[in-house]
Amino acid sequence: MSITMDRKQELIKEYATKDGDTGSPEVQVAILSERITNLTEHFKTHAKDNHSRRGLLKLVSQRRRLLDYVRSNEQERYQTLIQRLGLRR
Repeated sequence: MSITMDRKQELIKEYATKDGDTGSPEVQVAILSERITNLTEHFKTHAKDNHSRRGLLKLVSQRRRLLDYVRSNEQERYQTLIQRLGLRR
């Protein structure tokens, strides 16, 4: 259900805006998207796991807030991010 350290490091390298960047909105959204994908797969086999479903909803809303922040500050950066991640919006 959780993300491995290797996968997290790959995402950080792929979405970082500069060397040593771990906190930019792009990196945070990419990591959240990976966690959301993992939880979505989890629910295909564990449909009644409502405690984890609440966590999923919190992750989705956190990602939404980060995306809204990027969109309000830099529209072009937002468009490239959702294209790279394959998100609808």
